[in-house]
Amino acid sequence: MTASSSPIGGHHPPSVVDELVDDQDATRVDAPLPGDAEFALCLTHDVDRPYKGLPSLYYALRERPLYHARTALSSANPYWQFESIAELEADLGVRSAFYFLDEQHLFRDRPPSDWTSPTHWIEHLGRYDVEAPDIARAVRELDDGGWEVGLHGSYHSPDDQGRLREEKNRIESVLGDRIAGGRQHHLRLSFPETWRHHRAIGLRYDASLGSGETVGFDYGYRPLRPFDDEFVAFPLTIMEQALPDPGERYDDARDVCDRILGEAARIDAVATAVWHPRYFSDREFPGYRRLYRWLVERALELGAWVGSPRALYRWFESDADPEREVDLDADCERPGDREQNRLRSPIPGGDRSR
Repeated sequence: MTASSSPIGGHHPPSVVDELVDDQDATRVDAPLPGDAEFALCLTHDVDRPYKGLPSLYYALRERPLYHARTALSSANPYWQFESIAELEADLGVRSAFYFLDEQHLFRDRPPSDWTSPTHWIEHLGRYDVEAPDIARAVRELDDGGWEVGLHGSYHSPDDQGRLREEKNRIESVLGDRIAGGRQHHLRLSFPETWRHHRAIGLRYDASLGSGETVGFDYGYRPLRPFDDEFVAFPLTIMEQALPDPGERYDDARDVCDRILGEAARIDAVATAVWHPRYFSDREFPGYRRLYRWLVERALELGAWVGSPRALYRWFESDADPEREVDLDADCERPGDREQNRLRSPIPGGDRSR
């Protein structure tokens, strides 16, 4: 298989996996699941825009102009959902991964040819600084509470190993620890070169393979080893925006999720879901928080292991190498520990427009 000439984002042709298996000798992870679970559900959150701020003006052109214009000027920030998500997941006895984005500055880091592009303006309007006090505190509090912190590779990083390394190093400097993996912004991948870059900079897994337009197991029932080594690609099964809008068609969205969970249970599969933090704002995106909670509760009811990709990766690697010591308790909360394993401190912040 030859590397794609430019990154593919949004929706990857499922044939990519067949080509990897045929031409690159890629294999699947076939290790048993933790605790003899019926299937696994990995929970992830891509932190694209923790501040609403100026992007409100863009949304005001599309719908509810008075509301979005008002939120652009308000100090309230409906996109700051870290504590809310953590409390919801702690109540259910699970943990997830938060992937933080270190996007480039449009004028300082990008060539002048990008300055007039609407696409780049939209991307950079929501830019945030991972070293800003509010974000840094959120990163550390989540990590202290047992949530995974990972890399959300920036828009132009799929072909730039140096840029990926720089982004990884910045997040690790804020975290004070190494990160295991992440997902590329807009699912942008060059196959298989982006994964080579990930492996070269020390990441152990990526969760970008998938679609923001469709849901299901089009990319396989188990994680992929694209180079038949320790590096793993977790296929994306559900992105919230690809579901029927639960604010208008809640039952339809729930039925789609139920079908996927039922299929996962029958096949002993690994499913991965992404819910962007802003979708937990009921005023902005009604129905999505309720659906996410139902998704996790239903998976647990069906006998699933539910947690972060890092935790499942560690389990798989401990099975491949029984001599390796792996601390699963750092990532996997037990239901009986819900009260003592909530956030150690609140995550204030996000109370000003950006």
